[in-house]
Amino acid sequence: MYQPMNMNYGMMCDMAALQRSLKLIEEAVEDEKRDELFYDYLISKAPTREEKKIIASIRDDEIKHNKMFRKIYMDFTGKEIKIEDDVEFEKPKSYLDGIKKALFGELKAVEKYRIIRQGLPGRYYRDMLFEIITDELKHSSKYNYIYTINYDKKMPRTNFEFDKIDKKDVIEFIAPLLNRTIGDKFDDVDLERALSQLKLSDMLEDLKDKLDDYTKKMKKWEKDEMPKVLEKFKKRD
Repeated sequence: MYQPMNMNYGMMCDMAALQRSLKLIEEAVEDEKRDELFYDYLISKAPTREEKKIIASIRDDEIKHNKMFRKIYMDFTGKEIKIEDDVEFEKPKSYLDGIKKALFGELKAVEKYRIIRQGLPGRYYRDMLFEIITDELKHSSKYNYIYTINYDKKMPRTNFEFDKIDKKDVIEFIAPLLNRTIGDKFDDVDLERALSQLKLSDMLEDLKDKLDDYTKKMKKWEKDEMPKVLEKFKKRD
């Protein structure tokens, strides 16, 4: 076998594990062209400049990884990995589906790269794989972010049909809860009237002035009285 320049000669080499690692490296690089088409598709479909920039940065990392894999393969075999330019690329059903595919692809790649790392002798090459693996984990987080913001946009907003709600049940359930939560300070708010008409906005408007006034009083208390309370605690200590 071709002798790598940077191999740690003091380390035992499991030849079977090394051959397995080289085979997996070959498979990873062979997908380079298909990956390039996939990234071009995602970037073209990304709805925002931010998402395009994120995916482009991931693509650039993957180009770097391929160069690193090629170097490792060359160092151990003395040969270059040949890839076919004529590959078939199956477009995802949608941009969101493509992001989901990319996310799970990154996680699957981490599993493969861990096996590659285990079979490589010498810290030099294992450190290269460690860098690649940490990049893949960062990519999965970035894809998860993109998937989340796009999924939230896709989710329909529920519109309640208030006319079909039993108003009596609403009053019996909500009014006591509000009274317990708000307390006696707001007894003059006609909760039953507001709820019976399901004019929650009316009720909130009634509460707004009282809450504002209560907040001002609380802030004043925090400013004038809180220091005195804290001082008492300090004296106790």
